[in-house]
Amino acid sequence: MRIWYDACTGKHMRYGNALAKRLRSRGHEVVLTTREHPDTLGVADVVGEKPVVVGKYDPASLSSRLEASASRMMGFSKLFRNRLPDMAVAHQSVELCRTAFGLGVPITLTADTPHAVAVNKLTIPLANTLVISGAIPLHFFRRYGASNIVQFDGVDEVAWIRGFKPMKKFDFKRPLIVVRQMETQAAYALDKEDVTLKLAVKLSRLGSVLFFSRYVKSQRKGLITVKGFVDSASAAAHADLVVSIGGTISREAALQGVPSIAVSETGRTYVNRFLARKGFPLFPLDSSRALSCAKKYLGKRFDVANELAELTNPIDVLEKVITGKDVA
Repeated sequence: MRIWYDACTGKHMRYGNALAKRLRSRGHEVVLTTREHPDTLGVADVVGEKPVVVGKYDPASLSSRLEASASRMMGFSKLFRNRLPDMAVAHQSVELCRTAFGLGVPITLTADTPHAVAVNKLTIPLANTLVISGAIPLHFFRRYGASNIVQFDGVDEVAWIRGFKPMKKFDFKRPLIVVRQMETQAAYALDKEDVTLKLAVKLSRLGSVLFFSRYVKSQRKGLITVKGFVDSASAAAHADLVVSIGGTISREAALQGVPSIAVSETGRTYVNRFLARKGFPLFPLDSSRALSCAKKYLGKRFDVANELAELTNPIDVLEKVITGKDVA
C-alpha cells in the first residue's frame, strides 16, 4: 500500500514517524508530508524523518490562515497528480482531509481534542474512520458526523513514549521545571488568557524554569529560554516537574513518571483525567493551585512501567485499520 501521512505540528511528526516506521517495516510505502512550523522540522530531524515540506503555518490573521491552507492543498494536489495514495492518515490535518476527499482517497484520522471545534468541523465529517482514545465519549465526535469510530485503551502519546530514549541530559541547575507556553494561535485558544508566563515566574522560586515559548523565542527575566529547537519529550524526561496548559507534553511527562501539572479547563481533558485515574502522575487543576501542587511533587519520580505496559499502543490499532489485517 501507499500511505500518505501529513504532520502539521511536532506532535503529529512524532505520531507520523512512529506509524511510518511500523508500516515501512511491513513493506508499505509512506509519504510523510509536513509544513514549515516552529516544531515540525526540529522533531523530524530528531527522529530521523525526511518529510516532504509543503507550505507553511501562517497564523497572522484569518486571511493568512486561509491562504496558507489553500496553498498547501494546491501543493498536495500537484504532489499526487500522477499517483494517488491508497490511504490518507493524519491527526486532523485540515489540508489532508480536504485534498484526500477531493481526490477520492480514503481518510483515517486520529483525534483527542473535543474542544477544537473549528478543526473538528473541517476534518471529521470527511473521515472514513476515526481512531480515538477510549477515554473520550463518542458523542463528542459523532456530533460532527463521525460514524465509524474505533477506540483504544490508551492515549496517542503511547505511540512514541513506549520505548522512548531521551536525548542527552540537559545541563541546567536542579531542580528543573519545564513550562510549556499555551498554544496561543490555535483557533480554540484565541479568546483564552495565557497564564503560563505568570505561572513560570512564580515557579522560578522553586528551581530553574525552562520556558518553552510557542512562537516568539525571546529572553524572559528569571527564566531559561532557548532560541533553537529543543526536544520537548526529552526535556520532559529529564525534568523534575512539567507544567503546561494540558497538552502533549503533560502526557509525555506523566507516561515517563515525571509529575505533570495541567492547568486550565483545557487541562481537564478526558485523556488527561484518564491517565490520572490509571495512576500516572498527571494533575489537572486550576492555575491558582499549581504552586502548592508543584511544591508537593517537585523532584518526585514515579515508577509507571507496569501502567504504561498495560495501555494499548494506537499504532497497533492504526495498522489494522489501514491495512485491514490483524496485527501479529
